[in-house]
Amino acid sequence: MPSRQPNPWSRRQFTGALTGATGVALLPSVGSAADRHPAKRKRVALITTIVRKFSHGQHFVDRLLEGYGWHGEHHTSPLELVSLYVEQFPETDTSRERSKRHGVRLCPTIAEALTLGTKRLAVDGVLIVGEHGDYPRDAKGQPLYPRFRFFKDVVKTFERTNASVPVFQDKHFAMDWREAQETYGDAQRLGFPLMAGSSLPVTWRIPAVEVPLGTPLVESVGVGYGHHGYYDIHTIETAQCMSERRAGGEVGVKSVQAFKNDAVWRLLGERESTRKLCLAALNRSQTLAPLPSYTFAEPSIEHLKRVSPFAIAYVFEHRDGFRTTIFHFNGTGTTFSRDTAALNDFTYAGLTQSGDVLSTLMFLPMPPTMSTLASFFGPLVNHIEQMVLTGQTAWPIERNYLTTGMTLFAVDSLYADGAQLATPDLHIRYQPTPGPHFWRR
Repeated sequence: MPSRQPNPWSRRQFTGALTGATGVALLPSVGSAADRHPAKRKRVALITTIVRKFSHGQHFVDRLLEGYGWHGEHHTSPLELVSLYVEQFPETDTSRERSKRHGVRLCPTIAEALTLGTKRLAVDGVLIVGEHGDYPRDAKGQPLYPRFRFFKDVVKTFERTNASVPVFQDKHFAMDWREAQETYGDAQRLGFPLMAGSSLPVTWRIPAVEVPLGTPLVESVGVGYGHHGYYDIHTIETAQCMSERRAGGEVGVKSVQAFKNDAVWRLLGERESTRKLCLAALNRSQTLAPLPSYTFAEPSIEHLKRVSPFAIAYVFEHRDGFRTTIFHFNGTGTTFSRDTAALNDFTYAGLTQSGDVLSTLMFLPMPPTMSTLASFFGPLVNHIEQMVLTGQTAWPIERNYLTTGMTLFAVDSLYADGAQLATPDLHIRYQPTPGPHFWRR
C-alpha cells in the first residue's frame, strides 16, 4: 500500500475550499454530418428500449425536442434529433406521436437511424438509452437491458461507414463484465468520444459543495435506495464522483464485499468511521422515514433497524487504501418498493485524513410524487450537447468503466453470500477533470 503524504490542509483551508487514457482514432470523427449540412444544427440519433411517460427514453427525447429549464431560462437544444430507434411500443408509447409532431424519423433498425437510409453516417452524435421496457432478468435479478447489443450495432455502423461520432450511454455500460470491457475497448480502438453514467453526479447538491482536487480523503460513504441491478449504479456514482477527486486521483478497486440485513448492522457496529459517515450522510436526507405519527426522525442505527430491516451494503477497497461503502436502506419489505423504502434520496459523506467530514444531498426529486418533471436530466442532457458540439467529454470515461465494474462485481458478491471478491480487472487509473460538473444555477 502506498504511504500517505502528510496532510497539508488545515480545517479552515478545507472548509473554505468546499464552497469556493487517450486512444488513437482509427476512424474519422466528429462533425462530418454537420459539414455536409452547415446551415443546420448538429444532428443526433437516439436509440432506446421504450418511450413512455417517465421512462428514461422519454426524458431524453423530450428535452432534445422541447427543451428544458436551464439557468433560470427555457433552453432549446442546439442539437436536432433527426432519428429514433425504439424497440418496444406499449399502449402508453409516446414515440410515434413525438415522431409525427416533430418530424423525427422513426427507424426500423439502428443502422438506418444512424445513416438515414444512406450508405454514409448521417448524424453527429448518438444517444443510447437502454432502460425500462419488458425484458427478462438474469439469475441475480438484474434486468437484461440490451445496452451492449445497441452499442455493438452502433459500432458496426461506424465500421461499415468508416466514420464515427460521439456516443452517450445511459447509466452503466452493460449487465455483463465482458460486454463492458468490449464497450470500453471499442471506444478506445475506434477513437470516438464516449460518455456514460447516472444523473446523480450532475444534479443539484444541497449544499452545493465540491471536493477540492487533491483533498486527502481516506473514506467515502454513499447512501441510497433501490433494487440491485437498477439503482446500485446511482449510489456508486454518487460516491465515486467525489472520491475520485482525492489526493492522487483514482487508482482502482482491489476488492468488493456485499453485506445484507443483519450483516449490515454488524458492519456499522464494527467500523466507527463508516458509521460516522453513514449518519452524516443520513443527516442530509430529506426523506428518511419517521416513526408513525412523527414527521421527523433523528438518524441513528437503532432507528434504521426499525424502519429498514431490509438493508444492503457494498464495501469497496481501493488500491491506495481508500475505502468506499455503499448503503441501500430499502425499508420493511423483502424486496424493494418505493412505498416501503426507508428513504428516497441519495446522500454522500467523505472523511479527510485530519478527521473533517464533508456531506451533501444529491437532489433527485423523483416524479410524479416529488416533482412533475425529472429536472435532474437537464444537466445530463446539457453535458451531452456539449460533447456533441465540441467532441470533448466532461469527465473521463474511465469513471464509468470503473463504476460499471463496481456495480457488476458488487451484485456478484451479493449472490455469492457476501464473499469478498478480488477485482484485478478494476485496477483502473484516471485523473478527474477540474469541474465542477453539477447543476449550480
